[in-house]
Amino acid sequence: MLAPVLTAGAVAALLATPLARPAGWEGTPPPDKIVIDVVAVNGSGCPAGSANVNVSPDNTAFTVSYSNYVAQVGVGAKPTDFRKNCQLSLNVHVPQGFTYAVARADYRGFAHLEKGATGLQRASYYFQGMQQTSYVNHPYTGPLNDNWQNSDTTDIDALVYAPCGALRNFNINTELRVDAGTSDPTKTTSMLAMDSADGNINTLYHFAWKPCPKP
Repeated sequence: MLAPVLTAGAVAALLATPLARPAGWEGTPPPDKIVIDVVAVNGSGCPAGSANVNVSPDNTAFTVSYSNYVAQVGVGAKPTDFRKNCQLSLNVHVPQGFTYAVARADYRGFAHLEKGATGLQRASYYFQGMQQTSYVNHPYTGPLNDNWQNSDTTDIDALVYAPCGALRNFNINTELRVDAGTSDPTKTTSMLAMDSADGNINTLYHFAWKPCPKP
């Protein structure tokens, strides 16, 4: 029997519970509105026009939503669909006198993995001209047919802040992988999605703020 291929809307409907906001490193957000420009979007998981960025009204976080970010293997999948990735380059316009770091990222999605199949979600972040962080990997093992969520959190003493007085793009690299393993890809489909046709599935990035030293 073939596994059902869920639409993006059906995936999003399964993920209505918001993730709790972390505490301890937020600092005091600047009062002026933060503006984030998407400088570049590249990757098989985020074709042109399929990734959107929005800043929360209180300047504590920003969200990225995708409308076509699904990795899959098996019936109906192309040979290259087993891996999808997205590289975002963001220009974060910060009010004068403040700098920021990204202290936590909350990822959500949906997985349908047949018995014997595996999936992997991974991400890394860095400021333009600075060293890229190591990838954080989150593996999944079938059988699994449910929503998933995970968080990548940086310790307070390990936060990397944007240089004060310099405009550096913030880069986010994410990836989804699915491996058929011992499942039968000629009869079933396994998939891992970070996909949001109606905006209900968002990746949430939490800011940490601090004032810049006065000259």
